[in-house]
Amino acid sequence: MARIFALPVALSVLAIVSVWAADQSGENKSQEPDPFDVEPPILKQNLQDDPSPESDMARLEKRLQRAKQSAAGAERLYKIGVLAKMEVEQRLLKVIRCESELANARVDRAKEELAEKESQLATGEITKDELESMKIALAQLTESAQVATAKRERAELEAAEANLRRQQKLLKLGVGQKSDVTNAEEKLAELKAQNNR
Repeated sequence: MARIFALPVALSVLAIVSVWAADQSGENKSQEPDPFDVEPPILKQNLQDDPSPESDMARLEKRLQRAKQSAAGAERLYKIGVLAKMEVEQRLLKVIRCESELANARVDRAKEELAEKESQLATGEITKDELESMKIALAQLTESAQVATAKRERAELEAAEANLRRQQKLLKLGVGQKSDVTNAEEKLAELKAQNNR
């Protein structure tokens, strides 16, 4: 009979001891710093305040390559039902925007180089022919940037028109909202106004 009473008493004593031990370890842990209380070290690559034009160009080129890779398989993914048509359009539009940004950055960089070359011409470090070749290259880059900008504006306008049609269809089916149609109309009007300037 003593054994019957000894087992529950032993279990209750064991439970009390384990609770007490947990409380003691909790008090010790509260005195130690939490692993998330310590800030991670600052990485050297995150300290760049003023990126150089070369790194900016490289960043834009990387972004363009990623956008092209993302858009490359989008049509196939749409056909098998993984992506919506709108996502495919957005990926293609992103490629066009990246191309335009890169073309404009190249023009800006060429203008800076031309200014440097003009000062070098004044000091006699380069010839007039070298400066003229830089001006021709700048003219070609400017023309390609204008073409890329026009392509971007046209693509954004087409995307806004497609979005308006999509929102109108959704409203007609009863799943869309009037505010979405109004927002799409405003976006389209805004893009048309920008293109007419």
